[in-house]
Amino acid sequence: MTTIATAATARASRTWYKILYVQVLIAILIGVVVGWLWPSLATNDWVKALGDGFIKLIKMVIAPIIFCTVVSGIAHIQDAKKVGRVGLKALVYFEIVSTFALVLGLVMGNLFQIGRGLAAKPDAAAVANYVKQAEASKSVDFILNIIPDSVVGALARGDILQVLLFAILFGFSLMALGERGEKLRVMIDDTAHAVFGVIAIIMKAAPIGAFGAMAFTVGKFGPSALGNLIGLIALFYATAALFVVVVLGVIARFVGFSIFKFIAYIKDELLLVLGTSSSESALPQLLKKLERLGCSKPVVGLVVPTGYSFNLDGTNIYMTLATLFIAQALGVNLSFGQQLTILVVAMLTSKGASGITGAGFITLAATLSVVNPALVPGMAIVFSIDKFMSEVRALTNITGNGIAAVFVSWWEGELDQATLHARLNQKMDPTDVDTSSTTG
Repeated sequence: MTTIATAATARASRTWYKILYVQVLIAILIGVVVGWLWPSLATNDWVKALGDGFIKLIKMVIAPIIFCTVVSGIAHIQDAKKVGRVGLKALVYFEIVSTFALVLGLVMGNLFQIGRGLAAKPDAAAVANYVKQAEASKSVDFILNIIPDSVVGALARGDILQVLLFAILFGFSLMALGERGEKLRVMIDDTAHAVFGVIAIIMKAAPIGAFGAMAFTVGKFGPSALGNLIGLIALFYATAALFVVVVLGVIARFVGFSIFKFIAYIKDELLLVLGTSSSESALPQLLKKLERLGCSKPVVGLVVPTGYSFNLDGTNIYMTLATLFIAQALGVNLSFGQQLTILVVAMLTSKGASGITGAGFITLAATLSVVNPALVPGMAIVFSIDKFMSEVRALTNITGNGIAAVFVSWWEGELDQATLHARLNQKMDPTDVDTSSTTG
């Protein structure tokens, strides 16, 4: 009791400006001011490098984090059937919730139709690279690309799906070894703790990275970049918020907790995503926080990494909303059948899109190419503001994956409700996660 009281007093006495999420928030605000008032300085290569460098530091450890987490999660399960059961439940959840996201985007796009009357001059050359990537991507290629040419290559590139596939196979193999694999399991667990320790060190630079990324964004595009497209940005923000509060909120309430308390619990990760436009930047800390929230470690290890490729709620909303916006802006009327096609195509093209900025734009190109090729040049209309929407895509994606892990843990009967409510009802110091990561 004395130790707990002492720890609580220590956390309470922490100076406010030493708290990570406060530092990140301040850095984001300073970045906005610098980008707005001194755009020439903000667009300097060295300022841009601050944000890019931080994301590269995070991406550096994404592959080993996923590998160790998934392998450890599977290897500690005694029943191989459980892995398949958890995976199936996760996929069912992903498809149902993704459908809600796609439908909500269509409903809002048809209801407000803000694309009509917006004059814009599409520059097809500006998006030629994205269209080329989309045209080169086929369904069969997506399936084949899940299989890496080599394990080392997959780890080196940081390809989430390829690393995930090998990690699942390796986890099953290690589980089959039984007692003979105990030493290797311990070594992988220790490696995971060591990598999380690296993350704790890298996170010290989060405010610098957030400042660089935000300053460059505002400096390059500026307030005038929003122009007549402010309506699309506002509608997308509102639709994403509606999805989180209503759809994810109902799911959270069904399990027995408040979506608002959950958002407050992961505010550090959300602010990090806001500054970097990348949901991957918060993946390591999210994994740890979900485990501390009372979710089953094996479930978290399987659901969250898989969700980063198969449960992109924000990207789904963006795809249907942007497709309708472009069609309205170009004066192309989409029939009910074509809008249903958008649902099916977007469901497929969104799979495998990572949380990195630009992935949503590439999948949009693939969707437009299938639905109506006449819409593809219209991508240039939203190209200039895609960066402003990528933050909300990433924020929605990471929130959706967090709720998915909690729900599947509850569905599997491995959610510690007492711990869940205790964590959500208390103010948590971000350093608690760092400490638990390095000490185990």
